[in-house]
Amino acid sequence: MRENIHRFFRAARGAGVHVSPAESIDAMRAVAQVGVSDRTILRDALLLTLAKSQDEKLALGDCFDLFFSQPEPRQEQPEADSNDVSEDADQSPSSGEASDASGGSPPAELGPLAQMLLSQDRNAITAAIASGSGAASLSDIRYSTQRGIFSSRILDAMGLQRLRDDLDELTATNPALAERLRAALDGLRDAVRDTVAQGLALYAREEAENLRNEILRNAPLARIERRHVAEMRALIRQIARRLRERYSKPRKRQRRGHLDVRRTLRRNAAWGGIPFLTAWKRKHRDRPKIVALCDVSGSVAQVSDFFLLLIHSLHEVVDDVHSFAFSSHLIEVSDVLESKPPEEAMAEIMSKVGFGSSDYGSSLADFDKEFMSTLTPQTTVIVLGDARSNNLDPRADILRRISERSKRLVWLNPEGRLAWGFGDSEMPRYATFCSLVRQCATAQQLERAVSDIVATYQ
Repeated sequence: MRENIHRFFRAARGAGVHVSPAESIDAMRAVAQVGVSDRTILRDALLLTLAKSQDEKLALGDCFDLFFSQPEPRQEQPEADSNDVSEDADQSPSSGEASDASGGSPPAELGPLAQMLLSQDRNAITAAIASGSGAASLSDIRYSTQRGIFSSRILDAMGLQRLRDDLDELTATNPALAERLRAALDGLRDAVRDTVAQGLALYAREEAENLRNEILRNAPLARIERRHVAEMRALIRQIARRLRERYSKPRKRQRRGHLDVRRTLRRNAAWGGIPFLTAWKRKHRDRPKIVALCDVSGSVAQVSDFFLLLIHSLHEVVDDVHSFAFSSHLIEVSDVLESKPPEEAMAEIMSKVGFGSSDYGSSLADFDKEFMSTLTPQTTVIVLGDARSNNLDPRADILRRISERSKRLVWLNPEGRLAWGFGDSEMPRYATFCSLVRQCATAQQLERAVSDIVATYQ
């Protein structure tokens, strides 16, 4: 049972429930106290020790129900076959084989699996399937294409080869009993297939989700299909959560650095130069400050939600963040992002300024007029947009002043580099004043860019 509980932990992780080593130890202690005879009590014990939120509790409950539901072999003994067997028994009452076919004890010379199937011992068959699943390492299944392989492994571990030999012998000596055994084998195969399908649902979810996420991470944000938008938003939230976990932790106490010999000698002059008091050189760190300008116009409407989600995460990672959104004009949205959940904040921002015709020149002029004073030599300015200004004045002179007043200017563009400079794209002109220009056409590129920016302040 201990191995079974450990396999359950693995299935729980695949269902999205984080199970740490310490939590698994607590769960095993709880199981040792309540036992495993009462499934309801066992379920409650595991949910209490492992689930840390309502969502995890629901996921863990579904995982428990699926994990401990054992597929049973179906019993198939056609009525016609039974009548035939009875007639054979009436015709040959002295035959031991005919007596076996009509429902007596299976012949002793048959293998364990054949005897188990002919006696229709459901508990023994279920236990044998579970044992075969363990021997075949069913918990290692990852893809649906592996179902046939694992089914064969489980049957082989249960003794399929000996069963085939028994069937060959019975076909020659007792066809009726052979037919009955063959029908029981078909039911066993169905039960094994159900067991493998159950294992695939339990253990392959994490791998399937990772594969799906990896595909989405590298898919162009501007061409995400409508049916994948919800999944992409969930993926961006995961990226935001990783950024928070990685960079919002309290900073470690600053190392003392190198010994400052001159200050140490001056401080200890009264003791004849004996260094009772030491002085250390410390490296000064600038207080992080970020200003984010996010294009939410119609040309980038497909990716605006994802941009805003990442900006929302910046407010939880960096203390001093000023966020702005623009299409034909620019507004500050810092308060909205800080005070409301991501979905509500995005909806409000898009209702105020989203889906319009982009005018970078006018938006930069709004920033120059009202918010240029927020920039300092410690500020990193991030612009998220496609730099398409509908052939209007791009006001690159304002972007140059922004670059001069800030520590660095970073531009994240969702378009491919081959499109920069064509049509109404002003990207080559803007890039002249940027410290860093990154293509952010996919979620993976966006995560790397934001992670690199935030990492410079750690």
